[in-house]
Amino acid sequence: MSLLHPFRDRADGGKVRYAVVGAGWIAQEDFMPGVEHTGNSVMTALVSGDPEKGRELARKYDIEHVVGYDGYDELLRSGKIDAVYISLPNAQHRDPVVKALEAGIHVLCEKPMAPTEEDCQAMIAASEKSGAKLMIAYRLHFEEATIEAIETVRAGKIGEPRIFSSVFSQQISEENSRASKENWAGPLPDMGPYPINAVRQLFETEPTRVFAFTASKDEPRFAEVEEMISVVMHFPGQRLAHFTVSYGANPGGSYQIVGTEGSLQVEPGYTWQQGLTHTLTVGEKKSEKTYGRSDHFGGETKYFSDCVLDDQQPEPDGEEGLADVRVILAIQESLRTGQPQPVAPLTRKQRPTRGQIMKLSPVKPGKMVHAAPPEEGSK
Repeated sequence: MSLLHPFRDRADGGKVRYAVVGAGWIAQEDFMPGVEHTGNSVMTALVSGDPEKGRELARKYDIEHVVGYDGYDELLRSGKIDAVYISLPNAQHRDPVVKALEAGIHVLCEKPMAPTEEDCQAMIAASEKSGAKLMIAYRLHFEEATIEAIETVRAGKIGEPRIFSSVFSQQISEENSRASKENWAGPLPDMGPYPINAVRQLFETEPTRVFAFTASKDEPRFAEVEEMISVVMHFPGQRLAHFTVSYGANPGGSYQIVGTEGSLQVEPGYTWQQGLTHTLTVGEKKSEKTYGRSDHFGGETKYFSDCVLDDQQPEPDGEEGLADVRVILAIQESLRTGQPQPVAPLTRKQRPTRGQIMKLSPVKPGKMVHAAPPEEGSK
């Protein structure tokens, strides 16, 4: 089912009209400032439970329609939006995503996709039934350094890839929503998708088994969520991956993939606040390449809007989100049982390609209105 025709001959130049659902830190700092210079997207609505926040952001971005969550269903039927950007807490994704898709509204949903496989499947089924597009916000799938890392391994420049290793850490405030178990937060759902997704793309296959450990200091901020988790993942071809994610260590993140003939280090590995650097080592020869900063959030939005306008299926679709969630759930079961856990087989039909790279200039972070980054308290 094509939903292309409603975009033609509109006063906004045929741009995809977005509603931002959940105006927290990531939406305000990065998504909202990035929409304007995509060239094919515009914000026309905002859904927030904070009326003051809604009014201030509407003035700042000239957003015409602002509603509370009780007005979401009516907004979906109003004809005033074409797509929604979902940046609610992780546990709250399913209902607004399914409602939007059932109404024929396209959905760009933040990761992790949802806390259960059933939730993910419901979202995928709603997209397939209505024809509205569903993309999970894997911003690194549109970032040059990440795509070139995949291509470096794909081209055999380090030989056969054998080992993946990563550390990703930040400090969390006990006042932040990410410290609440009810939000399906914690370092694993919040940060784990980055190394999990990275190694899945670099190995170009899916893990078969996982084994995990956790460690936490006796501090109030870790009363409901773990401080840190270390995971070992077994992949076909007798390959291993290891990563540690932490809410209680100095901020940083990098990954290394080691092959039979060389290695590739990406530092930093997952951030959008600075450019990424490759260090490629083959034998005794070492080379380094630093990539300039780009607007990851504007880039993924531009790509998704292109998919909507051109009636193309996005690459990081619902199945991609489900693939990471299945791994996270297996890791959680390993933590519960203290035993290695299998991951059911899955074959991905799509992988990121060079054609997805979006080079948009960096934007100045938005000023927060009743929101804060993870190291600070937030609503």
